[in-house]
Amino acid sequence: MNEKDSKEQILRRSVEAKEIYLPHISADPVIFGFHQNELKVLLARMNYRKQWMLPGGYVKKDEDLDDAVLRILESRAGVTNVFLEEFGVFGKKNRSEYYFEDFDDSLFQKQRFISVGYYALYNSSELSPVADEMSETCEWIYLKQLPEINLAMDHREIIEKALQTLREKISHKPIGYNLLPEKFTLPELQKLYEAILGKPLNRGNFYRKIKNLGILKKLQEQRRGGAHKAPDLYSFDDHQYRKALENGLRNW
Repeated sequence: MNEKDSKEQILRRSVEAKEIYLPHISADPVIFGFHQNELKVLLARMNYRKQWMLPGGYVKKDEDLDDAVLRILESRAGVTNVFLEEFGVFGKKNRSEYYFEDFDDSLFQKQRFISVGYYALYNSSELSPVADEMSETCEWIYLKQLPEINLAMDHREIIEKALQTLREKISHKPIGYNLLPEKFTLPELQKLYEAILGKPLNRGNFYRKIKNLGILKKLQEQRRGGAHKAPDLYSFDDHQYRKALENGLRNW
């Protein structure tokens, strides 16, 4: 889509938006995935300005905020069945106005918007993102690629805050249920923790601590196909995992 067409598209959406959505409030979900021992984040590249954005959107006048985020994710990226958690509010002046500086001030999208940030963990192998009409593409982008990505508005700040929140929660909440396959090895789980924390962990200490949490079940099978001894496979104990989510980790 060329620049002229993308601008006309935004103008049309502005007219519709004034009738449907609440002014001045939006939601920006940060969806993390894990692949090849690295974290990824779900981003959409917009038709307008060709910049990358979080797959966010606006809240309908007759809609709860949490319901709005689920609807936005499904319509903008094809994401369903995801557990989201609020982590912050972003309200710097001109955070969205500058992006639409080519438009008249009456544009709905150009008004001052305060955005509520949500984050979620998703198994990226189970999702092939689907872009909406406002986007050229919707893709998983590795976090290490973000310095080279042209991110719009304050979305880099939102992603960094979401990652910081995830790192803080990892010390008192279990992590991994939505990022790893159903069966996994302890080295794979350690790689996930290292990717989130951004640093290496001592293998012996990690194995001992993670086993003491009581959220894992050791399976009577091994991961075959490697050159070395086949490692044991584990899965999460659903009951203990959910209990730890509610009550926190006691032995970490």
